[in-house]
Amino acid sequence: MGSGYTVIILAIHLFAGIKGIDLNGKDNCTYRKAGIRECQPDVSYYIGANAGAIPWGTGIIDLDLYPAPNLAIEIANTSLSDDMGAKRLLCEDLGIDEYWVVDVQNAQITAFAINAGGSHRITMSNVLPELTISLLNEALRRSRQSNHGQVSAWLLAQFQQ
Repeated sequence: MGSGYTVIILAIHLFAGIKGIDLNGKDNCTYRKAGIRECQPDVSYYIGANAGAIPWGTGIIDLDLYPAPNLAIEIANTSLSDDMGAKRLLCEDLGIDEYWVVDVQNAQITAFAINAGGSHRITMSNVLPELTISLLNEALRRSRQSNHGQVSAWLLAQFQQ
């Protein structure tokens, strides 16, 4: 998965901390709902009122008992077409609010808002208000030429403006 994975997580955590947004992240967690295929996003987040919804240490989450995550992220190195297609449709079926695909090869995030069983592309996150996808894309690009400490300092400066 490489640097794309960690830089995006870093950006989300810094943004939430600076903006006072409650969140809890899950990595490689399995989401199950009766009658629907299960989903295993690379990273997912419960945000705001849902931040504490899932007990610590839970790796398999029954969506008939618990809410769906607010954000699911796939890190696409060789799986881009599947992540943009079938996995996005699965996130729609599971009721996830927002779905991001990180295209590692092109340092590009495609973000989708999900509602009413469908999805559409967005340029600003709805679940992390005021976080622009273009800023995350720039962080990805910077991580190819700078170390993560330098990218962190740049992100902090951007988020504090």
